Amino acid sequence: MGIMSFIKSQLIDIIEWLDDTNYTLVWRFPDEDHEVKNGAKLICRQGQACVLVNEGKAADVFGPGTHTLSTQNVPLLSTLRGWKYGFESPFKVEVYYINLRQYLDQKWGTSNPILVRDPEFAVGNRPGRVRIRAFGSYNFKITDPKKFFDEIVGTQGFVSTDDIEGFLKRRLVSAFTVAAGKSELSVADMAGHYEILSDKVKDAIDEDFGKIGVSLSSLIIENISLPPEVEKALDAAAAQSARGVDNTMAWEGMKAVQTAAGQGGTAGGMMGAGMGMGMGMGMGNMMGQVMGGAMQPQQQGYPPQGYPPQQQGYPPQGYPPPPGYPPQPGYPPQGQYPPQGQPPHGQPPQGQPPQGQAPPAAAAPAGPPTLEEKLKKLKAAFEAELLTEDEYKAKRGELLSAF
Repeated sequence: MGIMSFIKSQLIDIIEWLDDTNYTLVWRFPDEDHEVKNGAKLICRQGQACVLVNEGKAADVFGPGTHTLSTQNVPLLSTLRGWKYGFESPFKVEVYYINLRQYLDQKWGTSNPILVRDPEFAVGNRPGRVRIRAFGSYNFKITDPKKFFDEIVGTQGFVSTDDIEGFLKRRLVSAFTVAAGKSELSVADMAGHYEILSDKVKDAIDEDFGKIGVSLSSLIIENISLPPEVEKALDAAAAQSARGVDNTMAWEGMKAVQTAAGQGGTAGGMMGAGMGMGMGMGMGNMMGQVMGGAMQPQQQGYPPQGYPPQQQGYPPQGYPPPPGYPPQPGYPPQGQYPPQGQPPHGQPPQGQPPQGQAPPAAAAPAGPPTLEEKLKKLKAAFEAELLTEDEYKAKRGELLSAF
């Protein structure tokens, strides 16, 4: 066997790839330093593309079908290598298979809540805001094998969906956040517009995906959820409405009864249930009156029955009338009044005590001031600088001498 026969026996005759996985994007044919034989068969199945690479740079791309490798059908590679003798030269050729089929049911979701405006959660003049999470799936495929090889593969011999999953998911979430914020839809209405949101997300990311040779074939929004505390409040409101209760405080009272019943029916539990129900219904009525208008004193039950008292039977039996009341029949005479100075019938004359009381004692007449009182007054006048010292001494001497 000559040297050329030995070389030809070491060259590869058939190149193909059978993929039994659902996540392989790119696979490099293991040549083990063998050379591609002139006239070798390159088998590319449906959903596959083959890229012939020269020193890490993509040269020729083949689609589905069986191809004979020669200088005629690999013009770019032949020009790069400057082959004069076809594939019988000792130069290596790398063959990469790229999967063109759709990769289905790839999951995406928001790792953190997204803050969006919601008109149904508005309070007063403050706009409503709520945090939401979204989850779903998407399908994608490689549409430009050469661009995907240049941008993603490089010199890697194997590329899986895990290698680009992070980029795809982050771009999806970013586009969904923008679409949800611009939609100005309530969270309750988003469920009826999933397809519209999906289309907006696809339109926003098509350009970015196209830069790496990938296209998004399908995007599904499976669920948009609210924080647990908001969902709990909405469920409570729905249960209240289903039971025909239009007053929140009365609903709280009913819940207090249910809570007490769950405590084993003890006396304390029943007392708490009664108090909770009473407070709930009372506060509910009060809130209803406040919302309906100012409370009016003419409400039912006010004033109490029997007020004001009827004249008949009033004052109550046993109530003692004042002395001389009522007056005796025939007094005063018709058309006359009691004489001036004469008290009404049954009352004592002016200046006399009532019947059964002793007259007050007469006050004793005041006597002349004593010497001590005169001296005190004189000294007070001197201290008030109403008298001079000489006048004070003269008056004092007169009082003492007169005594």
